[in-house]
Amino acid sequence: MDEIGDFSEKLGEVEVGESLMQIPSELPVLPLRDIVIYPFMIVPLFVSRDKSIRAVDEALSQNRMIMLVSQKDVDMEDPEQEDLYAVGTVAVIMRMLKLPDGRIRILTQGLSRARVKSIDSDGDYVKANIEPIPEPTDAPETLEIEALVRNVRGSMEQAANLGKSISPEVLAIISNLEDAGRLADLSASNLELKVEDAQSVLDIFDPIMRLRRVNELLNKEIDVLKVQQEINTQARGEIDRSQREYFLRQQLKAIQAELGEGNELSEEIEQYRKKIAEVKMPEKAEEESLKQLRKLERMHPDTAETATLRNWLDIMTTLPWSETSKDNLNLNKAQKILDEDHYGLERVKERIIEALAVRKLKEKPKGSILCLVGPPGVGKTSLGRSIARALNRKFIRLSLGGLHDEAEIRGHRRTYVGAMPGRIIQAIQQVETNNPLIMLDEIDKVGADFRGDPSSALLEVLDPEQNFAFRDNYLGVTFDLSNVMFMTTANVLETIQPALRDRMEIIRLSGYTEEEKLEIAKRHLLPKQIDENGLENKDVKFADTALKSMISEYTQEAGLRQLEREIGKVCRKVARKKAVSGKRFKQIRVNKSNVSEFLRAPKIFPEQALKKNQIGVVTGLAWTAVGGDILFIEAIKTKGKGKLVLTGQLGEVMQESAQAAFSYAKARASELDINEEDFDNFDIHVHIPEGAIPKDGPSAGITMATALVSVLANRPVRKDVAMTGEITLRGNVLPIGGVKEKLLAARRAKIKKVILPAPNKRDLEDLPAEISEDLDFIFVDNVRQVFEEALLEKKMPRRKRKVA
Repeated sequence: MDEIGDFSEKLGEVEVGESLMQIPSELPVLPLRDIVIYPFMIVPLFVSRDKSIRAVDEALSQNRMIMLVSQKDVDMEDPEQEDLYAVGTVAVIMRMLKLPDGRIRILTQGLSRARVKSIDSDGDYVKANIEPIPEPTDAPETLEIEALVRNVRGSMEQAANLGKSISPEVLAIISNLEDAGRLADLSASNLELKVEDAQSVLDIFDPIMRLRRVNELLNKEIDVLKVQQEINTQARGEIDRSQREYFLRQQLKAIQAELGEGNELSEEIEQYRKKIAEVKMPEKAEEESLKQLRKLERMHPDTAETATLRNWLDIMTTLPWSETSKDNLNLNKAQKILDEDHYGLERVKERIIEALAVRKLKEKPKGSILCLVGPPGVGKTSLGRSIARALNRKFIRLSLGGLHDEAEIRGHRRTYVGAMPGRIIQAIQQVETNNPLIMLDEIDKVGADFRGDPSSALLEVLDPEQNFAFRDNYLGVTFDLSNVMFMTTANVLETIQPALRDRMEIIRLSGYTEEEKLEIAKRHLLPKQIDENGLENKDVKFADTALKSMISEYTQEAGLRQLEREIGKVCRKVARKKAVSGKRFKQIRVNKSNVSEFLRAPKIFPEQALKKNQIGVVTGLAWTAVGGDILFIEAIKTKGKGKLVLTGQLGEVMQESAQAAFSYAKARASELDINEEDFDNFDIHVHIPEGAIPKDGPSAGITMATALVSVLANRPVRKDVAMTGEITLRGNVLPIGGVKEKLLAARRAKIKKVILPAPNKRDLEDLPAEISEDLDFIFVDNVRQVFEEALLEKKMPRRKRKVA
C-alpha cells in the first residue's frame, strides 16, 4: 500500500535546534505518494513497500533521520532518481507502530529542506547523498514582507470562512507567526494543494519568494472557494425550495384530508396518469396531457378551471389514439355484402371494391374522398353504412345541413365557457377507433356567416395531404385523420365550394327506373315495413301490379322514400285488421284493383304524351332535384309588332335560350318556310305550364326553337317525340346533363322517340337495358335535324264553304 499523508494531525512549529541534531550527508530515502512534507510539520505516514520498510528500520537503527522525497508518478512502485523530485525534507521518526497486515505506521517531523545529489537504489533500501539547505535567519524586516505576511494571514482566515477545513489551532499559530519562511510552509501545508503546486513551494529556498508563491496559490484557492460557495448556495436554494414545496404539499394534503377531499383528488390524478400511459398518445400529445395534469394537481378541486381541465383530460384519455379496427380485405365477401344491401349502383360498388383492393396491396394508401351526388332517397347514406359493414369499419354519420359555425368542425378554444371539440373529434371519440367511416351528409347545404366558413375548415379535414396533422382548437394538439375513410353526400354540386369540390371524387347516383324500384321494394322495403309494423311474411302478400301502381300513381320521385311510406301505410292497415280479427285473421292480398282501398285515390297524375299532333306544342325533358320530368312548351302568335313574350316563371338562362331560338328563326325564315312579314305583324307568346314552379337552364333551347318554328311555319309537332338540348345562334346543338333522369321521365310518359345532342351519346352506356329497349334515340348536331324529325309537313288551312 502506498504512503498516505494525513493532514488531520498536522501541528504547528516545533523547535529542533541544529546544535542538538546534526544532519548527515547520506540518509535512507522514503518515497512519498500524493503528499509533500515541509519542515516543522508532524505527519503520520503508512509504509507498505518492502524497501521503504527497510529504510525505516535503517533510520531507526541509526539516528532516526530519514529523507522524505515525493514521487512524480504515483503509480511507480520502484522509483529511480529521475522519478523523484530533486528537493525533499529531512525528517525524524518520532514513533513507529507495526500493523497486523504487515504495514507500519510512523509519526515523522520535518527538520530541514535538502537537495538530493544522488540516489542508490541497488541495496535493500533506497539511500541518497543529500545536501541540507538551512533556513535563512537574517532576513531584513521590510514593508513588503510585512504586507505579504498580513496578506497571507488575512487570506487564510478568508479561506477558512469560505469553507476551507483549517483548524482553529492552525489559524491561531498563523496569527502569531512572524517568520516569513515558516509562515509560507505552514500555510501551504494546510491548503491541500496538488503535488506539483506543493512541490513548487518546497523548491523555493528564499523565504520572501516562497511567501509570494504561497500568496499567489492562496488567492487562486480563494477564487475557487467563492465559485464553489455560489454553486452550493444555488443548490441549497433549490433544495430549500423543493423542501418548502414538499412541506406545503404535505400541509395541503393534511388540510384536504380534514376536509374529506384529498384522497379523491389524488386518486383521480393517479387514474388520469394511468390512462394517459395506457392510450399510447403521440409524444407531443402525451407531454401536453402530463403538463395539464400537473397543473390540475396544484389547483383547488372546486375551481371552474378544474372542471374545464377535467373535461379536457377526459376527452384526451378516451380518444382512440392507437385503437384501430382490422379491415376486411376479402373482396368477394365485401362484394356480397354490398349486393345484399343495395340493388344496382354498380359503379359505386366497383369503386369501393377497387379501393379495397388497393388497401389489400398497400398498407396505408392515400385514398380519395368519395362524394355521392344524386336526388333524395336513392340510398346515398345507407350506401355509406353498407360500405362500412363491407370493410368491417365503424360507421358514423354527421349531418352538415344548415351548418354555419366553423367551430363545429374545428372545435372551440378552451378559454370559452362550455367549449367542446369539433364534430370530427367527437365522432371519433364516439366510435372508439381511429379508422372509422365518417359520412358527411348534405355537404352541399353548408352555409357561411360571421362565425366563419365551415367549408373552408373542411378543406383540411378532407385533404389526405393535410389531415394527418389535423388540429382541433379544443384539443390544442394534432390528431391523425389519415386512417379515417371520409364519404360525403350531396343533392347538387353547384353550391359546394370549388376548392372543396376539387378534393373529392364525384360519383353520381341517378334516379331508379320503375323496374329497379320494383325490385328494391320486393327485396328491401317490403320485409323492412312488414317487420317494423309487427307483421309476418304470411300476413300480407303484395302483387307486382300493386307495387307498380304505387310507384306510378302514388309517388313521383327519383328515390324510394315516398314509396316506402306508402308501403308502410298499407302494412299499418293490415296490422290494424290483424289486431282486431285476432285468430280469425286471414292473409290479405294487395293488388292493383284494391290498392286504392288502402291508399285512397291516386295522388299523382303523371304527364302523358300528347294525344295528337299539334302546332306550337312540343314535349321537352327537364331535370329536377327529385329526378326527371317532362314539360310541354306552348307557343302561339297573336296580332302585334313582333315581340317575344315569355311566361311560366322562367329563369334568365331559359329566357336567353328562347331569345336565341327566336333570333335563329328570324335569321333563317326563308329556309324554314316562314313568312318574314309575320315577325312585324304578330307577337309570339311562349308559355311553359305549371307557372308556380321556377324553371331555368339551357337544355330547353331546341324545344323552344321547335315550338317557335312550328307556330310560325304552321307545321304540327309529332306527339310521340320528346327532346332536350342547348341551342346556339347558329343552330348548333350543345350537350346537356341529367340524361338518365330525363330519359326515365320520357319512359314514364310513354314517349317513343327522344332527340338528344350527339355528344350525349356516351351517356347511354350506363343506362339500364329496359330504357334502351323502350326508347328510340335520335342524335343531332344541328337544330335543322331536330325540325326534320319533330315537325310534320305544313298544315293547309281549311276552305270555307259557300252557302247558296
